[in-house]
Amino acid sequence: MAPRTEIERAVEILRAGGLVAFPTETVYGLGADASNPDALRRLFTVKRRPPDHPVIVHLGDPALLDGWARDVPEVARRLAAECWPGPLTLVLRRAAGVLDEVTGGLDTVGLRVPGQPVALELLRAFGGGVAAPSANRFGRVSPTRAEHVRADLGSDVDLVLDGGPCAVGVESTIVDCSGVDRSGHDVAVLRVGGVSAERLAEIVGHVVPTREPGAVRVPGSLASHYAPRAAVVVVGHNEVVAQAVALLARGERVGLLAAARPPGLPDGLVVLDLPCSAEEYARVLYARLREADRLGLDVLLAVPPREEGVGAAVADRLRRAAGPSR
Repeated sequence: MAPRTEIERAVEILRAGGLVAFPTETVYGLGADASNPDALRRLFTVKRRPPDHPVIVHLGDPALLDGWARDVPEVARRLAAECWPGPLTLVLRRAAGVLDEVTGGLDTVGLRVPGQPVALELLRAFGGGVAAPSANRFGRVSPTRAEHVRADLGSDVDLVLDGGPCAVGVESTIVDCSGVDRSGHDVAVLRVGGVSAERLAEIVGHVVPTREPGAVRVPGSLASHYAPRAAVVVVGHNEVVAQAVALLARGERVGLLAAARPPGLPDGLVVLDLPCSAEEYARVLYARLREADRLGLDVLLAVPPREEGVGAAVADRLRRAAGPSR
């Protein structure tokens, strides 16, 4: 838990229109008062984020849901009851008074209650909604430690609350409930994340489809995102050796991120610490991408985990890190 004086200072900064970075269970967020348009404009400037790209509003209690959304369907309330506090964002029809700066001009708003003690203490002390995209420059690697935030944003953030490393390590799952009819149909996943597809199916009672990327503007949905300076190349386990040999022969400095060490790796390949499970892979993913840059790698070969549970989110982030802008 953050010291009480730090939480009080953070609340004062938010109420004065400042920016506070704080930990969640997923990644560190860059927070601004979601009801203050000037604070939100500064948030977008610091993030270098397109103004039509929505941000998620973080709440300290599920009871605040109806102050930010209207016509909330029963399936959304069920998801909130089962997953909040936790790594699930619900997209709902926005209530009157929710600012365009939050929603990117859309008629919907993304809401979640994070499952992290420092975040909840801050949000409950603040009492309102805090818009909080990841605390890094737009499109870059998300921060999972306070030092990542300081390295990325420096003096552009007024205060960084240090809650230690993030427990989940990848962003929240985003589920669109804005078009749900009374039967509960039309719920869809817009971004895979900390709540698995399997868990969503248990709660909803059927498989929740994933909507095509770009169908709806949501955070982290661009084809290229979460990218380090090193070029990320997603490969299969059996492709690592051949790819590494070819890249090293071209004089590239090459690293490997994988859950298991393939046999026969060539000399000169930099093997990053191996995560032992999909959950561990998620927790360390962004730190490993940052490590690739710290080590001066030109190329990072990444073998994704099986796309089950949180492994699906890890694989998604690796594909976006290797996206077309790379």
